[in-house]
Amino acid sequence: MSGDVTLEGLRLLVAVAEHGSISAAARGAGISQPSASARMKDLERRLGLELLDRRTRGAELTADGRAVTDWACAVVDAADVLLTGSEALATRREARLSIAASQTVGEYLMPAWLAAHRRSRPDRAVRLQVMNSRDVVAALRAREIDLGFIETPVVPSDLARRKVGADRLTLVVGPSHPLARRRRSLGREDLLALALASREDGSGTREALSRALGTPVQPALELDSNAAVKVEVASGGYPAVLSELAVAGELRDRRLVEVELADVDLRRTLHAIWRRPGRLAPAAAGFLAEVLGR
Repeated sequence: MSGDVTLEGLRLLVAVAEHGSISAAARGAGISQPSASARMKDLERRLGLELLDRRTRGAELTADGRAVTDWACAVVDAADVLLTGSEALATRREARLSIAASQTVGEYLMPAWLAAHRRSRPDRAVRLQVMNSRDVVAALRAREIDLGFIETPVVPSDLARRKVGADRLTLVVGPSHPLARRRRSLGREDLLALALASREDGSGTREALSRALGTPVQPALELDSNAAVKVEVASGGYPAVLSELAVAGELRDRRLVEVELADVDLRRTLHAIWRRPGRLAPAAAGFLAEVLGR
């Protein structure tokens, strides 16, 4: 491999696979066929692989090309989610739909929801704010947003709610932590005795854990983001209880290890919330319907 690949090159490869020819992919990308051919040759050079069989009519993927295209699809989809989510975060307050989401929902579910919404309603600007669940509730009550998404186990009675998903909290440690080698499950009393790293007071994750344990969590280390907690845990520091959405990648890569719990129910419901009384504004109602798959 002789250099970094570009997102444009990967997009073009996916387009060639979909259309069956470089010329058709070039038309879709708005570039000339010679430019597309040169871009594909550059991608092959950078990867050190022959991706296309140019001896056939059109452009047929080689075996290596099919494997790379499968990976490229995942990269292109992830890039679209990233760009759409970032655009929503940067959108000015004049947006016609203003949304706030708790960190777990905002980081791990909202980007895909926004990408789907953009495909269905490209004319509608959306502004997204990511904060903890307590602040989402405050923003909604202050009429700063149209629709909120939270992960707390209890929704205030003055707000309307709708279930949008389910989640589970999980106890995780770094690979070098003594609990990573434990064979028996931990019980509630064991969990209560642990010195934990935790999200800040007001986060839905911390509130859900406190409710499951029946007592307020008093962490040994308090951090204000899922990412910061994961870095602390992975380094061999304190254990933490985090959403399985937040740690799925680290568990797959063995950067974190899950410790089984025996008698603690850490399941929780994710909710959309809005102000009572009255119905949701059409833009917010449409977005919520898309999230619910209707």
